[in-house]
Amino acid sequence: MKINNNFFKKKKYLKLSLICRELNIKKSIKDLNINSIIDLEYAQKNDISFFNSLKYDYLLKKTKANFVISEKKYENLVKKYSHPLIVENTLKSVAIITKLFYPNSLNDAIDFDLKKSSSKNYKNVKFGQNILIGKNVKIGKSTYIGHNTLIESNVKIGDNCIIGNNVILKNCKIGNSVRIQDGAIIGKTGFGFFPDNIKNERYPHIGIVILEDNVEVGCNNTIDRGSVSNTIIGKNTFLDNQVHIAHNVKIGKNCIITGQVGFAGSSIIGNNVQIGGQAGISGHLKVGNNVSIGGGSGVLKNIPDNSKVIGYPATDIKNFLKRDK
Repeated sequence: MKINNNFFKKKKYLKLSLICRELNIKKSIKDLNINSIIDLEYAQKNDISFFNSLKYDYLLKKTKANFVISEKKYENLVKKYSHPLIVENTLKSVAIITKLFYPNSLNDAIDFDLKKSSSKNYKNVKFGQNILIGKNVKIGKSTYIGHNTLIESNVKIGDNCIIGNNVILKNCKIGNSVRIQDGAIIGKTGFGFFPDNIKNERYPHIGIVILEDNVEVGCNNTIDRGSVSNTIIGKNTFLDNQVHIAHNVKIGKNCIITGQVGFAGSSIIGNNVQIGGQAGISGHLKVGNNVSIGGGSGVLKNIPDNSKVIGYPATDIKNFLKRDK
C-alpha cells in the first residue's frame, strides 16, 4: 500500500540532480524527474527508495525503483537490481530527501484547523461533548464519538464505529465496526531521530495508520504512524489496554495482543498471533502466522509459523521448560 499523501503536502517531483547534490553524490547520472521516496516494496520506476539491511534483500530483489540509496558495503548487491546512490548514512540521507519532498512533514504537532462540530453534519452519527474536528474529515453512518475527542484534518472513519472519550485521531484511516477505547492516541509521529551531542535531529514521518475492519484498540494505546510506509492493524485484531505500536509495524488479521505489550519499529506480525502481557517485540523482525508468545517474553529474532515461545530471549516453549527443570 502506497503512502497516502492527503495528510502531507508533497512536491510534485524532484530532479535527480538535486537529490544527488543534497546527498553529496558527485557521480554523473542522467537527470530525471523523481516522483517520490517510497520503501522498496511499493516504489515504482520513477521513485527513489533505500536499502540499509540484509534483512530486506528479498524486497530489493523485487523492487521496481530505478534508484536506491544505500551504503558502500551494499553497493555490489544493490547494483544487481537497481542503480545505487551511495552515501555515508542511509537513514540520514532518506530523512534529507523526505523533507525535500514533504517540507511540512515535521510541523503537524498541532492542527490549528480544529473546530467544534455538530453530529447534524453527518449521517446518523452521535457526538459527546466538546468534540473538535479538522478539515476534510469523513465519518461513516451509525458511528459514536465520545466526549473531549479530537479528530484532526483528513481523517477517515468508517461505519458503525465507536470512538471513546479523550481520543486523539490524526493521520489515520479507520475501517468499519472499529472500537477505540478511552485515551487512545493514533497517528502521532513515530519516535524517530538521529542522536547528536549538540542537537538531536528528528526524522520525518509521512506514513499513516490504517485500522482495518472490526479492530479494537484498548484504553491508552499509542499507535505511531509510519515513516516512509504505513502502520497497519489487520481485520479483527484486538489490542488490550496500554499497548504501544511503533512506526511501520504491520500486524495481521485475527490477532490478540494483551496489556502492556510493546512493538518496536518496522516489525511484521502474521495472522492469528497471540501475545501475552508485557511481552516486547524488537524492531525489524518477522513473526509468522499462528504464533503464541508468552507473557513477559522478549522477542529478539524472527519466529516461524505455528510456534509457541516464551522467556527472554523468547525460545520454543518445550526448550524453555527443559531449561528450567
